[in-house]
Amino acid sequence: MSLRYSARLVRLAILSDIHANLPALEAVFADVQSAGLGEVWCLGDVVGYGAQPDECASLVAERCELCLVGNHDLAVLGELDDSSFSPAAAAAVRWTRETAKSETIEFLRGLKPADEGREVALYHASPRDPVWEYVLWPDQAAECIAVQAARVSLIGHSHVALFFVMPEDGDRSRPPGQAAELDDVAKGAQAGAGTRLDLSDGRWLINPGSVGQPRDGDPRAAWLELDTDPWEATSHRIEYEVDRAARAIAASELPEHLAKRLYVGQ
Repeated sequence: MSLRYSARLVRLAILSDIHANLPALEAVFADVQSAGLGEVWCLGDVVGYGAQPDECASLVAERCELCLVGNHDLAVLGELDDSSFSPAAAAAVRWTRETAKSETIEFLRGLKPADEGREVALYHASPRDPVWEYVLWPDQAAECIAVQAARVSLIGHSHVALFFVMPEDGDRSRPPGQAAELDDVAKGAQAGAGTRLDLSDGRWLINPGSVGQPRDGDPRAAWLELDTDPWEATSHRIEYEVDRAARAIAASELPEHLAKRLYVGQ
């Protein structure tokens, strides 16, 4: 499997944290197609938690122009120790490692956790730790914005649709641990369905939320529409066949808990 890479920026669909949830991924791709967007980018964690890693990896390879590798992907590859994962997450890593096709493993092995070579910078987790850091708080986001490679950056990993913004002329040279001044504190919030952002000014760090395992109380699959011509972003949520995803988990040797959490978005 291979990805098509393009240097040009167009109207983009941004996906993250699919986690082997095929019904959710199919619903998002259908929504993206109906919106007429030019390219699809994935911020990683194609596998883990869900029961259909091969089908999801194949679809991402076919439909996405760009894909990053996430911490669950790396754990399945044996390149990241899963001892710090929750018991259910670690069990899913082991199950995926044992059952995934060689094509899926080959696809994941060819991916990187960050891409800073574009007008929009991409990280699976954060600009200062592309694999593991969860960016959830404004002070933390400000420190990440200080080191990101582009004015607008995209992250995944937390499974929560969020955005943070700072003035472009804010003081981004503050040493770690030093108290923040008023002009170098990031402002941010969760991005519910339909949230529209004007990205024309400021430095932004945006999380599209999770396709396959949302954790913000909304069980619908999440994705982000990014238009770089007027610099605007819109958060989308789409219903999908949760029962079908849950049945696939129940039919596997994955923990039952992983199916139940899909219904509550946690």
